[in-house]
Amino acid sequence: MTDRTLDRAALVRWVGVAGAAALAEPLAAASAARRAFPQQHPRWRFVFVNHATTNPFFIPTRYGIQDACDLLGTSYEWTGSKRSNVGEMVVAMRAAIRRRVDGIAVSIIDPRAFDDPTTQALRHGIPVVSYNADGGRSNQRLAYVGQDLYESGLKFGARIVELVHEGEVFIFIATPGQLNIQPRVDGALDAIKDSGKPIKPTVVATGARVPAERVRVEKTYLRNRKLRGMFAVDAGSTESVAATMRKHGLHKRGVRAGGYDLLPATLRSIADGHLDFTIDQQPYLQGFLPILELFLVRYTGGLVAPADTNTGLLFVTRSNVRRYLTTHTRYEGSSSREGFPVV
Repeated sequence: MTDRTLDRAALVRWVGVAGAAALAEPLAAASAARRAFPQQHPRWRFVFVNHATTNPFFIPTRYGIQDACDLLGTSYEWTGSKRSNVGEMVVAMRAAIRRRVDGIAVSIIDPRAFDDPTTQALRHGIPVVSYNADGGRSNQRLAYVGQDLYESGLKFGARIVELVHEGEVFIFIATPGQLNIQPRVDGALDAIKDSGKPIKPTVVATGARVPAERVRVEKTYLRNRKLRGMFAVDAGSTESVAATMRKHGLHKRGVRAGGYDLLPATLRSIADGHLDFTIDQQPYLQGFLPILELFLVRYTGGLVAPADTNTGLLFVTRSNVRRYLTTHTRYEGSSSREGFPVV
């Protein structure tokens, strides 16, 4: 081989280097000329219609909303009902439509009641997404952000089957039929039935107020002392199950228990060995992501449409609860402080 012999590999490397050098200057210039995202835009106003406006579950949701609004230069209003009153929620939604707000996020807890206001909002060019609860198939909302509730119930039920092999178990629900929690019960009952295990589930309504929930849960135990499991599908009922399990020392006696969400008393009960698990459905994302989706509809003139987003399911047990108890952040609602990195 002579010096004049063509080395194809070397030629390819040379062309690559030369090409990169040729492209580098215009790319750098384009990058320097590019304006930061987002560019200047109207301060769009978004409204969240919620079914439990003062419930501590939604503290991280509101932090997520605030953070997204700060990031994008928008504003929001938090409205709806304190006690899952559908009529109050519909009134709040219609009021937002009359004011011609720039987007609405609504927890659709009823299969029909929100259909007409959603259609009305869309007719006026107001995008609507649902979060936390998705209502019925007839609703024309553009997307849903939240947990796949029935699928969550199936996994919840499967965990019950793992913990309780036979006997009577009670599943507590604050408001039966409400579409942010009822699908979890439906999924759990199906999973228990499909398992073929000799488990007898009974569903008990506890109500929307925590003090009453605690009374109902404890009374259920006192009337059924041979029960083998106590489980719940909402934050307040889960906290009430934890309190009853702790008060009567039931876990040491073989009773198994678990539920949903990250209230402090629930997490402490897991760490102390009174609850077997709780389920994290990432409430922060249920506030942050709807703002992003509503913003992009406005910012792109509708070219970027909202997309269904499953905020997931994570079982919190004694093996991973420590971080939840020792880390105080906006993301779990345990602190209002913003900080990076999270330690």
